Amino acid sequence: MVALDDIRAAADRIRPFIHRTPLLSSHSLSEKIGIEVRLKCENLQRAGSFKIRGAMNALLTLTDDERSRGVVAFSSGNHAQGVALAAKLLGVRATIVMPEGSVASKVAATEAYGATVVTAGVTSATRDTVAREIAEKSGAAVIPPFDHERVIAGAGTVGLEIVEEWPDVTTIVVPLGGGGLLAGTALAATSIKPDVAVYGVEPRAGNDGEQSFRSGQIVTIDPPKTIADGARTLAIGQRNFAIIRERVRDVVSVEDDALLDAVKFAMYRTKLVIEPTGALGIAALLTGVIKPSGPTAIIISGGNLDFSLLAP
Repeated sequence: MVALDDIRAAADRIRPFIHRTPLLSSHSLSEKIGIEVRLKCENLQRAGSFKIRGAMNALLTLTDDERSRGVVAFSSGNHAQGVALAAKLLGVRATIVMPEGSVASKVAATEAYGATVVTAGVTSATRDTVAREIAEKSGAAVIPPFDHERVIAGAGTVGLEIVEEWPDVTTIVVPLGGGGLLAGTALAATSIKPDVAVYGVEPRAGNDGEQSFRSGQIVTIDPPKTIADGARTLAIGQRNFAIIRERVRDVVSVEDDALLDAVKFAMYRTKLVIEPTGALGIAALLTGVIKPSGPTAIIISGGNLDFSLLAP
């Protein structure tokens, strides 16, 4: 299992390659909710999301021989870009398996970082299998998007930065897809500040995590239809779920309409470009699904917005 020491080690390891993103006060959101709210802006991270943290940590812990054989990842977008950029920075060949119908701008960005992208015939349900078949033939190392100790530890550095910078924080709200960010953040935050309340938020159409949290066992769903493409996972990772069950206060969900409203609110009132998955926490507070009573940090997980969503 991942421990706080693993997250601290990941922070030291990846520091030269990533941004320490700002924890920005949001006066408009604080006034609307009635408590102090700060936004952890991973939308301003390299490659546009927190994903480079876990990807870079995983690549840096490979042996020289493993790196020489390249890496393979599977993702609908942000992990793809994170692995592609991390590989480029380290001089490692990367092949990324992305489902057909992935956001075009995310596919283009992944290719722009120099990765080979495979999409033909790939679905959300088969991307893992296709990636592992490629890895078996090529000898490349597989870098999963969330169910991996080094990826969880890298993602956990977001939570580490929050509690280090803002010791008074009492609540942390985290977008939930496969669970890497939520598990890592919850582990880091509660290890340092045991009384902090950590919440996960999903799109209602893809609330496998909420169902899993309620039932106590991992629930698998069909590919969800939601604008939050970073949360179109079919099930939480096993490693992630073990941490989430132990360390997370609750997992909730919001409708897509609320997500779109949150994206627009962020753009108009905070001047931040946030993708729908990154806006899950804002939507949860604006709709009252989560009602924190003290200083609250919302993790904005990514900013790779498909601007066509804003078209009338």
